[in-house]
Amino acid sequence: MSSEGGKRAIIAALLANVGIAITKFIAWALSGSSAMLAEGVHSLADSGNQLLLLLGGRKAKRAPDREHPFGYGRERYIYAFIVAIVLFSIGGLFSIWEGISKIRDPHTLAMWWLPLVVLAIAIVLESFSLRTAIKESRPHKGAASWLTFIKRSKSPELPVILLEDFAALVGLVFAFLGVGLTALTGNTVFDAAATILIGTLLIAVAVIIGIETKSLLVGEGATAEDVQKIQLALGDAKEINRIIHMKTLYLGPDELMVGAKVSLPASTTMGEVSVIINMAERRIRAAVPAARVIYIEPDVWLDPDLPTPTTSSIVMLSSD
Repeated sequence: MSSEGGKRAIIAALLANVGIAITKFIAWALSGSSAMLAEGVHSLADSGNQLLLLLGGRKAKRAPDREHPFGYGRERYIYAFIVAIVLFSIGGLFSIWEGISKIRDPHTLAMWWLPLVVLAIAIVLESFSLRTAIKESRPHKGAASWLTFIKRSKSPELPVILLEDFAALVGLVFAFLGVGLTALTGNTVFDAAATILIGTLLIAVAVIIGIETKSLLVGEGATAEDVQKIQLALGDAKEINRIIHMKTLYLGPDELMVGAKVSLPASTTMGEVSVIINMAERRIRAAVPAARVIYIEPDVWLDPDLPTPTTSSIVMLSSD
């Protein structure tokens, strides 16, 4: 998956969140709405998260060196995991704490119309940001569902932005309802309840991002579809009798490592082995472009159900 689509979605979300955060804090200062404060912190945290994702993408482009021979592709996973921590702590826990404080020590809502106007504008702007994220994600999603795309995507930026924008839009609706009901009834419990709901939503999104990113950090292999493509690419070589075993691992969102042990006829010369392996690597890269690091080990398959051959019998087999 190219990172360009993710970068465009990040920039669109960053621009929207910076403007929205400023207006939310102004509305909170004038109205005293805890939901507006929670939403302001939410937008501020989102803006910081988008900067973290951009920084991770930049660091991941560093060339491999002696200490990191496979490059820095996983930097993008690390910064996505930091995003989950920021959402959980700064966004989620702060909002819940602010909501509980508002219930314990309620304050009258002043200038109730201002938060509603700001929230309405923010809903429109956040909708455009979510629309951009959906547009950039759709080509990579294919026929899969959105949940499947978020779960299986090896590039963390688009799923993170999708989840953040979705949470932001739902949080804005919560805040609008909370402020609106408070303005209608004069009961600040609705404003406080909306703040707690926003915090709970952010924690839920943070947990989802954390779980999915942790899996990528630990190390995920190729999808079942890509594994099948690689197996077919190896099977296209008539000289390869069978795949003895094969493992894959994503070194980064755009770089897949493939390691395979294949069985060749015992009479194959070293020159022929070189040609067979080189051609197999070309077919794998053509089938799965992300497979940039490929190690193929030639071997001779020995049926485990048959007696183990002696050294002399192997030599005789090779000379036939």
